[in-house]
Amino acid sequence: MDQWEAQRTELHTVSVEMYRRGLVGAYSGNASLRLEGSGAEGLLLITPTQKPWYRLVPQDLVVMNLDGEPLDDGPAPSSETALHLEIHRKRRDVAAVVHSHSIYASAAAVAGREIPPIVDEMIFAIGGGVPIGDYAFPGTEELAQTACRTMGEGNAVLLRNHGVVGVGSGIWEALEVCDLVERVARIFVLSQSFGPGGANPLPPDIIEIEKQVFKMQRRVSVEIDPQG
Repeated sequence: MDQWEAQRTELHTVSVEMYRRGLVGAYSGNASLRLEGSGAEGLLLITPTQKPWYRLVPQDLVVMNLDGEPLDDGPAPSSETALHLEIHRKRRDVAAVVHSHSIYASAAAVAGREIPPIVDEMIFAIGGGVPIGDYAFPGTEELAQTACRTMGEGNAVLLRNHGVVGVGSGIWEALEVCDLVERVARIFVLSQSFGPGGANPLPPDIIEIEKQVFKMQRRVSVEIDPQG
């Protein structure tokens, strides 16, 4: 039996769900999961390149180390491997990364607009608004470094003229972060139709209180699971 069968099943399920929710096209987007357990130190499971989601099977997923080296022969890893590696190296609190190309969030990214903290759940789940970094070519180290730097300690970032990255302490959390970014991006875009001013951010004092809750939740998660 495959040593990583349970993790393969989980990442495969989330990958298919990402496509089902319309967060990615057939060939766009990618996801990764930090492996846990005996012999798993420094290993990731990542989706392959050039494989449509509707044909993906668990054995297509690639096990690699943090140097980006696959452990076995098989499908090539995602073209955005550098992005995933950079986040997993820099953010030890992160166990999973999802990169989506959803419509409204991508529209904000194309317009060069960060999404301000306009609803409470953004702060509880993301840590604040969704920032946007400078443009960088897909698949490059520059994109990886820009995304990680711009995201900071939050859970999401917009890739200019590209898409979204969401992270979490588990793969389902990372998926839900991307789903939330798409929903609030839609609210943000639609709010512009009400005239001057558009979306109103939450009051600053509320933002600060909710950020403290976000940080507290993260500390509890890390204490429970130091590897997450």
